[in-house]
Amino acid sequence: MIELTVPQKIAVWALPVLFAITVHEVAHGWVASKFGDQTARFAGRLTLNPLRHVDLVGTIIVPILLLLTSNFIFGWAKPVPVDSRNLRNPRVSIAIVALAGPATNFIMAILWALFAKLGMVFVDHSPWLGIPLVYMGEAGILINVVLGVLNCLPVPPLDGGRAVLSLLPGKIAWQMQRFEHLGFLILILLMFSGILSQVISPPIFLMTNWIANLFGLR
Repeated sequence: MIELTVPQKIAVWALPVLFAITVHEVAHGWVASKFGDQTARFAGRLTLNPLRHVDLVGTIIVPILLLLTSNFIFGWAKPVPVDSRNLRNPRVSIAIVALAGPATNFIMAILWALFAKLGMVFVDHSPWLGIPLVYMGEAGILINVVLGVLNCLPVPPLDGGRAVLSLLPGKIAWQMQRFEHLGFLILILLMFSGILSQVISPPIFLMTNWIANLFGLR
C-alpha cells in the first residue's frame, strides 16, 4: 500500500467517520422509539441524512485535527433527543438505548471489514478501485471500534456512563448525575495524561485484529 497524502487521508476517512457518528446517534433514537419515546422521530432525527446530525466541532473539526496530528481519531454528532419519561421501564430502557450506539459501531466495523475484503478482490486487476476500498474499509473498522470501545467507558456523559447511571439506585445515580458536566473534562485530562490510551488501546487492538484475522485482511 502507498503512503497517503493529507487530501487522500481526508477523502478516505470522511465517509467512515460520518457514517460511524451519524448511525451511532440514529441507533439511540431508533431504539428509544421502540421503547415508546418518539422524541427523536418528531425532531426529524431518525434519518441517515448527515446534515441533520453534523456538529461543526465534533463531526468535522476534531476528527480532521486528530487525523492530521495523531493516529487516534474520534468525534461526535449532535446528540439525538431522548425523553426518558416516555420510555417503558425507564431504568432498563435507558441502558439499552445508551448501549445501542456502541453496539451499532461494532456491527458497522464488521460491515466495513466486508468492504475492505471486497477491495482486496479488485487490488490486482483494478488497483484504482481496490486500493481506495481497502483503505476506506480499514478506516471504517478502526473508527467504529474506537467509538464503540470509548463509548463503553462508564464515564458520563458517554453511553457506558449513562447505562451505569440508569441502573444505579436513585440517590446514588442522582449524586453522580450532578457531576456529569465534568465528564468531558475528565476525558480530556485522561487523554492528555495518556491514561485514556492505556485503557482503551488493548481492547481496540484486540478487536481490530480479531476482525482483520476473521476476514483475512492481514
